[in-house]
Amino acid sequence: MPPFSRRARARVLAVVAALCATALVGAVPPALADDIPLAPGHRLVAPYEGAPVTARPVPGDPPPQHPYLAPNGRSGMHADAAGSGTHPYSGPLGRDPQVTSEKIAALGGECATATFDAGGRLLTVCGTFSGFLLKLLDPRTLATLAEYKLPQRPSTVEAVTRLDFEKIFKDTSGGAYFYLDDRDRVVLADSRQHVLRIAHRQARDGSWAFTVEDDWDLTSHVPHDCVSWTNLFPSGVCDPVTSVMPDWQGRIWWVTRLGRVGTVDPATGALKSLRLPGEEIQNSFSVAADGVSIVSDHALYSFRAAPDGTPLVQWRQTYDRGSGPKPGSVNQGSGTTPDLFGDGYVAITDNADGRMNVLVYRRAPGVPADRRPVCRVPVFGAGASTTDNSLISWGNSLVVENNYGYENPAGLTLGRSVVGGATRIDVRPDGSGCDTVWESDVRSPSTVPKLSTANGLLYFYEKQPHALGIDAWYLTAVDFRTGKRAWKRLTGTGLLYDNNWAPITIGPDGTAYIGVFNGIVAVRDRT
Repeated sequence: MPPFSRRARARVLAVVAALCATALVGAVPPALADDIPLAPGHRLVAPYEGAPVTARPVPGDPPPQHPYLAPNGRSGMHADAAGSGTHPYSGPLGRDPQVTSEKIAALGGECATATFDAGGRLLTVCGTFSGFLLKLLDPRTLATLAEYKLPQRPSTVEAVTRLDFEKIFKDTSGGAYFYLDDRDRVVLADSRQHVLRIAHRQARDGSWAFTVEDDWDLTSHVPHDCVSWTNLFPSGVCDPVTSVMPDWQGRIWWVTRLGRVGTVDPATGALKSLRLPGEEIQNSFSVAADGVSIVSDHALYSFRAAPDGTPLVQWRQTYDRGSGPKPGSVNQGSGTTPDLFGDGYVAITDNADGRMNVLVYRRAPGVPADRRPVCRVPVFGAGASTTDNSLISWGNSLVVENNYGYENPAGLTLGRSVVGGATRIDVRPDGSGCDTVWESDVRSPSTVPKLSTANGLLYFYEKQPHALGIDAWYLTAVDFRTGKRAWKRLTGTGLLYDNNWAPITIGPDGTAYIGVFNGIVAVRDRT
C-alpha cells in the first residue's frame, strides 16, 4: 500500500480534528461512562462464526518467573519478562461469547496495556486527548474504581497545534508501556521523563485510590525541552521515555526514543545511562537472568549492568533495516519487542525491503559471533510485509502477524482492511535452523496477539474487507497447532472499535480484553 494520498491524509485530519475538538471541551466523568457506540451496519454482519472448541493445553514450560514482576500472564503488555505474549489462563472457547465495553472518554480513551492485581482487578493506562489516565477497573463490569491522571504527552499538543495527528499514532511514550511489580504496584515513565511507582489501596469505606510511592526524575540524563501548552515552540531537544522494565537484581531499566538506555536504583535513586548515537528505540524490551534485550532501529543488543548500574553492552547484532519505514511500522527498524524463548534464543523481525524476516539468535554472552545467528526466515508477500508487534513465543515456536498497510484508525474506514496474514515458525530441536509450520490468512491489522497455553488458542483482532463499507471488528480464535480459525465473535463496528496497536489480554477469569480507540472491550464465554 503506498503512503497516504492528500485526500486520505485530509480524511485523517478531519476525523482526528473532530475528536480533538470534542475532547478539549472536557472528558466524560468516569461515573457517566457507558458502552462504546456501534456504527451503522452492525446488524448486517455475522455476530458469530465458527464453533466452540474444547481446551487443548499446549505442552511446555512457561518463561522463568521474574522475581520483581507480578506473576506471568498479568505483569505487562507482553505478559511476562520474556515478552512471550502467552497467558496461563484459558481464554474464551467460543461458547456463546458475550461482549461488553466501556467508553473511557467522550472520544478517544484507548486502554492499551492491561495488567491484573492479585484480586483480579484490571489495571490499565488509557490514552485520551486530554491526557493519559491510570485506571483501576472492575474486571466484570469494567466500572472505574480509581483513576490517576498522568501528564499530557507532547505529541498530543503538537497534533492539535500543528495539525499533524500522525505524531499521536507513532508515539509509544508517556506510560503506554508499563509493568506491574511483585507488590502489585504500577511502574511507568510519564511524559515529564519521570519514572513513577504507584500503589493502589482500598479504604475502609470500600473506595479505591492510587498513591505515588516513588518518583524518580530522569531529566538530568534525558533532554526534556518538550512541547506543551506553555511551551509551544521549544528550542531544545525532547527525548520521550519509551518503556521501563526491572532486571533480575531489581534495578529499573528505561529506554528513550532517541537511543538512551539507563537504570534507576530503587534503593538509592542513583541514575546511570548511555547513548546509542543515531539510533531510536520505539519498542519495549525483555529481561532474563542473563541480560536485558533491547532492539533499536539499527541493531539488537544484550545489556547487563555494571556494579554501579551503568549499562554495559554484552553483544550487538545488526540487522537489515531496509531503505525506509513501511506502512504499518513506527520507524525504519524492527517493530518487535525481543522474545526470549526456547533453549537460550532471542527473536525479532527485521525491516528488509521486499519480505520481512523473522530472525533468531543465540543470546548467551559468550557465543562466538559467527554462531550467534540461528535462522533468517522470510514471511508474508513480497512488498507487503511488516509487523510492529511482538512475536508470540512458546517452547521453540514463534508466531508473527502481518501489519502491513495499517497507519491509524482512519485508514481502515469504509470497509477497508490490510493484506494480513500470520505465520508459525519453529526452531529445529537441534538448533540447526527454523521451519515454517503453517500460514494463516487472518487479517489482524495492528493488535498484539496472544496465546492461551491453557486451551491452545491464539487470539487475534480481525477486520475483513466489506463491500458495503461496514467496518466490523472481531475477536478471532486460531488453533495454535494448525493455524485454522476456530471461531470469531463480533465486538463492534466503526472507527471507535479499531484497536490501534493495543494488545489482547487474557484475564485470570478467562475474559479476553481488547483496548480499542474509544476504551476497552471484554469478551467472555456465557456461563
